[in-house]
Amino acid sequence: MSERTKVEEGLTRVLRVPKYIWVTIGITLLTPLLHVIGMSNDLVNVSLIYLFPILVSAVFWGLGPAIYAASLSVLMFDFFFVPPNLSFTVADLRYIFSFVVYLAVAVLTATLSSRLRQQLEMVKQREATTNSLYALSRQMTAVTDLDTLLNHIANQVSHTIGTEAAVYLPDAHGELTITTSAEDHVTTSWGEEESEIAIAKWVYRTGETAGRGSSSLRESSGLYVPLRTENQIHGVLAVRLETGDVREQREQLQLLEACGGLAASAIARVKLAEEARLAQLTAESERIRTALLDSVSHELRTPLTAIIGSATGLIENDAIFTPEDRKELTGNIRDGAMRMNRLVTNLLGMVKLESGMLQLRRKWCDVGDMISVVLVQVREFSKHRTIRVDLPEQPSFICGDEILLEQVLVNVVSNAIKYSPDYSEIVITVTVDENNAKLTIVVADAGMGIPDIDRERIFEKFYRSESSRHVTGTGLGLAICKGIVEVHGGTIGTEPNPGGGTRVSICLPMEVPDALFPYMEQGEVE
Repeated sequence: MSERTKVEEGLTRVLRVPKYIWVTIGITLLTPLLHVIGMSNDLVNVSLIYLFPILVSAVFWGLGPAIYAASLSVLMFDFFFVPPNLSFTVADLRYIFSFVVYLAVAVLTATLSSRLRQQLEMVKQREATTNSLYALSRQMTAVTDLDTLLNHIANQVSHTIGTEAAVYLPDAHGELTITTSAEDHVTTSWGEEESEIAIAKWVYRTGETAGRGSSSLRESSGLYVPLRTENQIHGVLAVRLETGDVREQREQLQLLEACGGLAASAIARVKLAEEARLAQLTAESERIRTALLDSVSHELRTPLTAIIGSATGLIENDAIFTPEDRKELTGNIRDGAMRMNRLVTNLLGMVKLESGMLQLRRKWCDVGDMISVVLVQVREFSKHRTIRVDLPEQPSFICGDEILLEQVLVNVVSNAIKYSPDYSEIVITVTVDENNAKLTIVVADAGMGIPDIDRERIFEKFYRSESSRHVTGTGLGLAICKGIVEVHGGTIGTEPNPGGGTRVSICLPMEVPDALFPYMEQGEVE
């Protein structure tokens, strides 16, 4: 056993000695000390020195030990110092009056010291209560989740009062049930008994405090406080009390009511925040639904009108059309069908992204081949545009879902065609960094450009810049591109083209990041 452990055990044994024994030992040792230092004949100073044990007892142990010290000091003073010595008799009867005055002064001094000690303890207890309430308030302010908030409340109240604590809240059916209890006392089942739940239900129904220390149901082992705000009772906060001291029960009741007020306000705040969030989600869903219906109805109506008109013309007036007219009408039908196909593809892609159902079928893809496929898909509606492709000298490969990446490029190139003037040039540039870790595809056009204020928002669903309202579209294409690129571990952004227009940069990792494996279907990487 180490020396430090021995010292700690020794101090523990010393502190276990009753306080009255300490008083007796102190006064007993003081008496021969006064004889040794030669003060046995100076009765005035001896009587004053005997006041020190009385004051020490009053300060550290309270009124009872102080009165005991005063009585023992009078006896010691009389027996060892007042003539005749070693006797409780006195030669002068005036000493009896002096003893009474001395004892009265000692008791009064001890009472004042004890009262000061009690006031100091009360101040310390109130300071601890204030600190606990402040800590509870600070924790509840930072928490936005109801379950976490209830755990903080139960643990903080349990730590402050030093006993089990539980919080009761109504469930989805309005029945009051125990929601959480302090983690420090998980081994106990206090608060879950039928009698305790019945008291909590009564408190929740009536809104009155009940239990030990209150005016109702005092025989209960717990104290139950309603979590009340101005117009609603949110639940019940309960603690288990074992003390029988009325003053201490009253202080704990005040502390618990204060904690209950803070907890009720925090619960109301979290509930209101949750309701506001749900209302915001509902409003956002309604806005998206309205925008979706408006965009889809407009985008579908235009190609459908062209398809129906061209098909009707071919059916009803086939004889009067020349081969060139028929070719133009069938081209209109094909363009309308392709436009509808792109719209449906974008809608399905957004649904997969939003629902988390998107799974990548990764394999090694030749970027040059992908761009060739994209050019074939956009060739029919890229008339009067020149598309130039700059590829690295060596073939570039990335590990990704070829179909989805082609959809990204089709959307980006289609936007470049749509928003650039006739007879302009669109440049697709592919570069690889020095470490062969990242591949960048840049699509640059000479169109109208994107205002700085819209540069980040164009990747939001259904958002369209004011400068592009005259061009048909749903506002889904770039949002889908961003989702697909980010699922691949890449980034997409826009910047002004030095020659006028916009540059869309797509950066993709050339290797599979470990964090992306949850998005991949098993066995798809070659």
